[in-house]
Amino acid sequence: MQKQRTDPSPIFSQQVLEWFINHGRKHLPWQINRTPYRVWVSEIMLQQTQVATVIPYFERFMARFPEVQTLACASQDEVLQLWTGLGYYARGRNLHKCAQIVTSEHRGEFPDSVDALEQLPGVGRSTAGAIISLALNKRAAILDGNVKRVLARYHAIEGWPAKAAVSQKLWSVACEHTPATDSADYTQAMMDLGATVCTRSKPKCSECPLQTGCAAFKLGTPENYPGKKPKKITPVKTTQFLVIQNTLAETLLEQRPSVGIWGGLWSFPELSHSEDATGFCTTHFGRVVACESRPSFRHTFSHFHLDITPVHIMIEPLNNRVADNDRHRWMADQQWRTLGLPAPVKRLLDEL
Repeated sequence: MQKQRTDPSPIFSQQVLEWFINHGRKHLPWQINRTPYRVWVSEIMLQQTQVATVIPYFERFMARFPEVQTLACASQDEVLQLWTGLGYYARGRNLHKCAQIVTSEHRGEFPDSVDALEQLPGVGRSTAGAIISLALNKRAAILDGNVKRVLARYHAIEGWPAKAAVSQKLWSVACEHTPATDSADYTQAMMDLGATVCTRSKPKCSECPLQTGCAAFKLGTPENYPGKKPKKITPVKTTQFLVIQNTLAETLLEQRPSVGIWGGLWSFPELSHSEDATGFCTTHFGRVVACESRPSFRHTFSHFHLDITPVHIMIEPLNNRVADNDRHRWMADQQWRTLGLPAPVKRLLDEL
């Protein structure tokens, strides 16, 4: 249950709201014709992703799925195809699943409370708060990355925000500062303040409306807040992408499992570097006419690096070659553009 306390220092929210009048962002695509659906889609896309990157994806998504019912009726491939390149694909899968639940269980209307919204797949406390405050203009606190930074600096809250004790402190002050009125403007203002003024590096303290009360500014160490994630050595994994084409100029793609990295997306068959690509293809797909390894390249995830070696293989199909099925598809030129693809797979297909 989100705490509903009044701001113990109303000057904080007043300063933020006054700053927003002249400096806040008011013409982002999801601020136009603002509805719970549009706010929800934008908030999911904005997780771990910058505004400039999200805007074209959001606009294409809205053009294809203008309302939650349209999204619910789409196939997962249609949804993930529009998500290709945006990363963190579990967000796209949860978005699709959530739309189906809202349509089937809530008659196409998003719940109007934080608690109820949090029951939906992919919707956490901050996303729920954003939907309530931005779309319905009702009081609800949020705590995205930008807001965490503003509050951690203002109150000099030490530690990495993902730690439970630090997160609890930040949520406490977020709830306390959230005013009873002007919720939509205040929420947008806090996000904008973190994105444009109280930035991760080189914050523009001289332009900040909260400077006089900011503990980190008084200490002269704003960039020390919030605390950094403990450093770990990023592991490196390797794989071979088998870019298999046949004499009909078709390329073989297979759908990845629904969970895990690139869940539900279409990719190339993969082998470890110790496995023989020629022997594998001869056994499963047909006589290998040509086989050429291309230069390796690195794709980086949030928690590991993946070094990919593309192996371009041309085959003459066997009579009992793998046929199109739920997991494999032979795709003629450009047909793959209708599928959800990982960014490095799209890149290789573009090169073909």
